[in-house]
Amino acid sequence: MKCHLLVDFDGTIAMEDTTDLLLERFADPSWHEIEDEWKAGRIGSRECMVRQIDLVRATPAQLDEFVAGIVIDAEFPAFVDLARRQGHTVSVLSDGLDRTVGAVLNREGLDLPYFANHMQHVGGDRWRLTFPHSRSDCHSLAGNCKCGFVDSHSGTPSIVVGDGRSDFCVAQRADLVLAKGPLARHCRASGLPHFAIAGFAEAKGVFAGWLEKRVRIADCDSAQYGDE
Repeated sequence: MKCHLLVDFDGTIAMEDTTDLLLERFADPSWHEIEDEWKAGRIGSRECMVRQIDLVRATPAQLDEFVAGIVIDAEFPAFVDLARRQGHTVSVLSDGLDRTVGAVLNREGLDLPYFANHMQHVGGDRWRLTFPHSRSDCHSLAGNCKCGFVDSHSGTPSIVVGDGRSDFCVAQRADLVLAKGPLARHCRASGLPHFAIAGFAEAKGVFAGWLEKRVRIADCDSAQYGDE
């Protein structure tokens, strides 16, 4: 059985929310007020992030220096290696910034497809945000609608690894959810099946055990069918 693993970036691969870190360093403090509007449900993440990125003042060189300091979960490369050796596919899905995600994956030598919101330099220290992976029917008005990636791999078991609000909706569609932080709390409150993890060291063991159980069930079903 081959699976498609959909892995969040901020707070999951990266140890912290890198978009918040970027805003803390380079944006006018009023970005917090916009964040509060989003958390209260008054605006979607697309509007939230457009308005926040408009407040950023940083040159490309300054952003590159910032990205160089981002720390990832040390066990993530081993998790990717395990999945790939078993024939599974791994994609990185982020409602954050493609400039950050791409640079960090490249720095770590991880040749993975990634999908995130596009941070476009418009000159000097100014930036704007576009949403190449948004969907008009996205219930959460996310910049990057992660549910679309499950729909595009219909028939293939989907494994979601995530930690935050951008994973709430897609967790309802996944065959397996490995959840950290707010996502784990959301799954518990909503009664969604999941495994709570602290990081990729645990995720490796949980994923391997889940696969083994699925294979045993499939073998039992095949044996029963063959006896009839």
